[in-house]
Amino acid sequence: MTAVEIASAVRSGQKSARSAVEEYLEAIVQGDADIHAFNLVTAEQARIRADEIDAQVAAGNDPGPLAGVPVALKDNLCTRGVATTCSSRILEGWEPPYSATVVERLSEAGAVMVGKTNMDEFAMGSSTENSAFGPTRNPCDPSRVPGGSSGGSAAAVASGFAPFALGSDTGGSIRQPAALCGVVGVKPTYGLVSRYGLVAFASSLDQIGPFASTVTDAAAVLDVISGPDPQDSTSIGETQPSVSESLAEGVDGLRVGVLGELSGNGIAPDVAARLRAAVDALESAGARVAQASVPSAVYGLSAYYLIAPAEASSNLARYDGVRYGLRVDGASTPDMNTATRSAGFGDEVKRRIMIGTYALSAGYYDAYYGKAQKVRTLIINDFASVWEQFDLLVSPTSPTTAFSVGERTADPMAMYMSDVCTVPVNLTGQAAMSVPYGVGDDGLPVGVQILAPALGEPVMFRAAAVLEASR
Repeated sequence: MTAVEIASAVRSGQKSARSAVEEYLEAIVQGDADIHAFNLVTAEQARIRADEIDAQVAAGNDPGPLAGVPVALKDNLCTRGVATTCSSRILEGWEPPYSATVVERLSEAGAVMVGKTNMDEFAMGSSTENSAFGPTRNPCDPSRVPGGSSGGSAAAVASGFAPFALGSDTGGSIRQPAALCGVVGVKPTYGLVSRYGLVAFASSLDQIGPFASTVTDAAAVLDVISGPDPQDSTSIGETQPSVSESLAEGVDGLRVGVLGELSGNGIAPDVAARLRAAVDALESAGARVAQASVPSAVYGLSAYYLIAPAEASSNLARYDGVRYGLRVDGASTPDMNTATRSAGFGDEVKRRIMIGTYALSAGYYDAYYGKAQKVRTLIINDFASVWEQFDLLVSPTSPTTAFSVGERTADPMAMYMSDVCTVPVNLTGQAAMSVPYGVGDDGLPVGVQILAPALGEPVMFRAAAVLEASR
């Protein structure tokens, strides 16, 4: 059953929340040893919450639009009294004193948390191999990666461990694993979903969004978690239209651009073939398709890997062994700080902190960070120009299907190239999502990326629904 179907059955009394939760907990017990989608399974808390929902239904009350639906949460979303580690030793065992806004909104809508999912440490990675607690594997082929950094959430949905999950997307960390695992993944417009309670990686880029097995489920979840939040100063202050209500409107007459800079060189032939099939489907449904160009998008990866590490070096300075988390004693406070961070952070996190600190240093700020911000502005302006001609853009989500575990760990640049199609939208703050669209030559899923202007989610989801129906 889909998330929407489960919620409908629970609200009508045709199915109990407890039975829905037990089905998914059993699936986790049976399958997660091979996948490692979860860092923590909150079975007892889930059962208690499910019983509360069933009591509300029995009393004639409506528990909410996601009543009784199990949800998996990426382990960088704060959950009050439940360990939130960011898959890092430096936060192992830390239990936040509050929950993220999105967690609260899901609970108010009747959803039931079944666990916290594995991820690349502090969301830094494209394969979920950088976790301090071991890699997650792709349910479609356990010898392959699930993508990252939200690989645990994508794998949980693809494995049938939860009908939907939440992840965070800083440079593609929802869309890329969604593509590699064959599920729907959404990166909303920056500010549409509150970041309060998301452990920060790069604050001007991070955004929370859903994974789901269907476009309809993803829309229902986005409707629940989006909206203004006074606790997040970057939250958009006005409530936006529901995306669910416009799903059936189709794409007739919409102007759709095939983004050349993200669809040409470096894209595997089998991935390119699936994009062409998706474009044909949109055209058959009435969309007006043409080639589109955002010239500066080719610089997106370079700008991203200066801006994101720079913000990370600032955000991660708080993990110093003083206030919470891991502490490794030293002869002095500086020695303790150094020992704690050396033991607590993995190689990729250390690499990005060093890159970011260097880019922000007095002698190099203008040459690196300052120039990257100018490139970011150039990309924003180029996208603004293309939105005058098109309603939506399409591209591959990932240049390839899922690669083998261990294949790129020794080559950071090869790993970073996994994000080449996704990072430009994080730099602009606009909306994008990945929709599964068939398989490549190796039989593994291929995702098509749909891009929309800021707050263009309703139109974006209409195109996603058309693609889903045409597969």
